[in-house]
Amino acid sequence: MTKILLVEDEELNRTLVKAVLARAEVAAVREAAVIDALSLASAREKLGTEDVDLVLLDMNLPDGNGLSLARELASGGMPTGRRRPAVVAVTASVLPSDRAAAIEAGCDGFLDKPYAAADLVATVARHLP
Repeated sequence: MTKILLVEDEELNRTLVKAVLARAEVAAVREAAVIDALSLASAREKLGTEDVDLVLLDMNLPDGNGLSLARELASGGMPTGRRRPAVVAVTASVLPSDRAAAIEAGCDGFLDKPYAAADLVATVARHLP
């Protein structure tokens, strides 16, 4: 089963993402299991115990900037035996420099908030195996 790690500290945002994905017309998106992580520490823990296909990574988290996790994953920071998932940065900052920083940090995609449901689904579908 395809797994998405949703790294987001805001409950309303997590609820919205899960609702949109559960109603997606794209079967691979709709059928993916969504695992929550409310912090970078929680995300690291989940990545150590779960084979994840995609990380939707908020940039502003209580324990740091999501780009630090993107950099770790891009530089081979996955636990032994785990493959590197695709990483999509999700942020309210829409400056071109922020998009460039996310890609430079190793993110495979970028999604700016607020986003349309169709954009979320298309982005997730594009990065799933």
